[in-house]
Amino acid sequence: MDEYKSTRLDELFAAVSDGTRRGILARLAQSDARVTELASAFPISLNSTSKHIRILERAGLVTRSVQGREHVLSLNAAPMAEAAEWMEFYRGFWEDRLAALEDFVLKKRSTDKLRGRQ
Repeated sequence: MDEYKSTRLDELFAAVSDGTRRGILARLAQSDARVTELASAFPISLNSTSKHIRILERAGLVTRSVQGREHVLSLNAAPMAEAAEWMEFYRGFWEDRLAALEDFVLKKRSTDKLRGRQ
């Protein structure tokens, strides 16, 4: 994985590692919102909400448009596709491991049953 992609994934995972930021993303998935609307939905200050929003913007998950004095935020879920692709690579690994474990357990169970009958 190249350095640019790695840095983007680091920023994305850091951004979604916080519950408040995940809450902001969930709210923006419903519709665009003004910064003040978002701030009123969480038990933190406007300043703290703004800091969370900046982290989400840096990760590319939120875009901001300025309409007069209002700052309207929108969800940009595209960067999540890259993270999903990264995780999908490991899904095959874990599915293979779990299938091997299942085979082992089933074989062990059948050999234990055979031994118990003798």
